[in-house]
Amino acid sequence: MKKQIYIALGIIILIILALWYFLGGESSSVETISTEVKRGEFKITVTTTGELEAKNAEEIRGPDNLRKVRVYRVKISDIVPDGTVVDSGDFVATLDRTELEGRIKDQELEVEKYETQLMKTKLDTSLELRGLRDQLINQKFALEESKIKLEQSKYEPPATIRQIEIELEKAQRTYNQSVENYQLKLKKNVATVKEVQANLTKANRKYQEMVDVMGEFTIHAPRQGMVIYKRDWNGKKRGVGSEISPWDPVVATLPDLTEMLSKTYVNEIDISKVKVGQKVEIGIDAFPEKQFTGKVTEVANIGQQLPGSNVKVFEVIIEVNEYDSVMRPAMTTKNVIITDVIDSVLYIPIECLYNADTVTYVVSGNKRKQVVVGKSNDTEVIIRAGLDEGDKVYLIPPEGYQDFKLVRLSDDILKVFRDEEMRRKLEKIRNDSIRAAKKAENKMKRGKMPPGAMKMMMKGKRGK
Repeated sequence: MKKQIYIALGIIILIILALWYFLGGESSSVETISTEVKRGEFKITVTTTGELEAKNAEEIRGPDNLRKVRVYRVKISDIVPDGTVVDSGDFVATLDRTELEGRIKDQELEVEKYETQLMKTKLDTSLELRGLRDQLINQKFALEESKIKLEQSKYEPPATIRQIEIELEKAQRTYNQSVENYQLKLKKNVATVKEVQANLTKANRKYQEMVDVMGEFTIHAPRQGMVIYKRDWNGKKRGVGSEISPWDPVVATLPDLTEMLSKTYVNEIDISKVKVGQKVEIGIDAFPEKQFTGKVTEVANIGQQLPGSNVKVFEVIIEVNEYDSVMRPAMTTKNVIITDVIDSVLYIPIECLYNADTVTYVVSGNKRKQVVVGKSNDTEVIIRAGLDEGDKVYLIPPEGYQDFKLVRLSDDILKVFRDEEMRRKLEKIRNDSIRAAKKAENKMKRGKMPPGAMKMMMKGKRGK
């Protein structure tokens, strides 16, 4: 019985030893990775994401005379798909005619009203002038009768002759007045007819303008090219249902794909590094195997806030140097802006740097070495002191590296860099003071001297 118990205990112990060996017997270890300190050209870059667009593009416009016909908002009812290649004269888009058709019908009624009014005015004028002409004829006959009576009264008594002369004078005066009245009536009626006719002409002209504008509601391509939808101020493309206005009647564009730009945005932290003329390395996300070059052509002076975030960014325009048929508007680009190039410096990956209190160090061999760092880019940093070319440093150090001996730089070396940093800060303060003084002096010359600016200006001059 005891023998069986010993055998069972032995089996259990063997199982436990086997489990310990296979599952937990090996001590865990961390694989280390090291790299060498390199010397060479160091590029300081700003990496951004941008979007391709054509440098030059011809606009496909809707009607330019919408304001003349009092139409201020027109919807796009139909448009070819974005990116469609069209030939000159091909259909591009159709605008909603509903509002303008209603105005045309109203204008047709206006034209008919003036046509009727013109006809009525002409008839009234004809009838009135006919009556006046008949009256003139009757008065002319009466005048002739008075003249005949005067001729026949030469043997009558003087009183009778005088009475007939008075009647002749009255008849002559009445006839002359009627002739003058007829001339005035004729001029008045002619003016009335012209007024109505002018209103009719104006109504016809407005009607014709509406008809002409209606003919422009079907939009065709002015030349061969690829149709790219126009973007509104908020970045939304103008498709079916979008509106155009008389102030911005552009429906789409026909870009010149031989010259391309990349529009990108740089955050406010890095914008001070970006300058016009800097070289750029450009990649296209859709074709990662293709690489292009470019240069910065525009840097915005005023920042803007990205929608949905508190990040302030500045628009930067980059011109692409090369042409490739694969490039299309709205493609996403990766832009590496080279802000500075420093020759023959030591540099290592940023991941090699560690900090303990106020000391920056790297792990090399079984030691922690203090280093003085300089400028950096997205992946690497310049080493100004503490390492030599070819030294090996750890990207992933061994376990327990925090307990390695820390080799510090001498105080003389650190003092040189501290003094240099102090001079740089003082120079910056001095330059800021001079700029502030000049700004205040310019405002004073323009008669806009703010309170306290004179003191600031004098301090700036003393500093200078």
